[in-house]
Amino acid sequence: MPGEITIYTDGASTGNPGPGGFGVVLISGKRRLEKSAGFRLTTNNRMELMAVIEGLEALKIAGSRVVVYTDSKYVADSVEKGWVLQWESKGFKKKKNADLWIRFLKVYRKHNVRFVWIKGHANNIENEICDRLAVEACSKSSLLEDTGYGPEDENNKLL
Repeated sequence: MPGEITIYTDGASTGNPGPGGFGVVLISGKRRLEKSAGFRLTTNNRMELMAVIEGLEALKIAGSRVVVYTDSKYVADSVEKGWVLQWESKGFKKKKNADLWIRFLKVYRKHNVRFVWIKGHANNIENEICDRLAVEACSKSSLLEDTGYGPEDENNKLL
């Protein structure tokens, strides 16, 4: 079993909704992985959550001890304060980003994960790298489709 794995995450969007992207830095001992992707139409909160999901999904060994550093209160508080578990128990009724929260819980439960909220744009080197990755990703000419997002979601018409 490897030692503790550190994951830094950030999401960005130009417009909310608008083009968006995420950035992730994973650190395990001397190993380091950076990931990012951009989407045509999404929201900042979706990208913050997508960053965490992509980071956790990159882990190869179940049961890993993980610390996720995020500047997203939305993500950190939803998990650490148990809100997402309450939403799940109610079938995510009228909750935004249900598709991503379901995906998150699936991978979250495979590991021992702790979240730490950090202030964004406060000279945390790894968070700044994630921010740069996210902003660059949403600025690319070729962007992916965020298949789980639709403007109707903003009004909870689909959920």
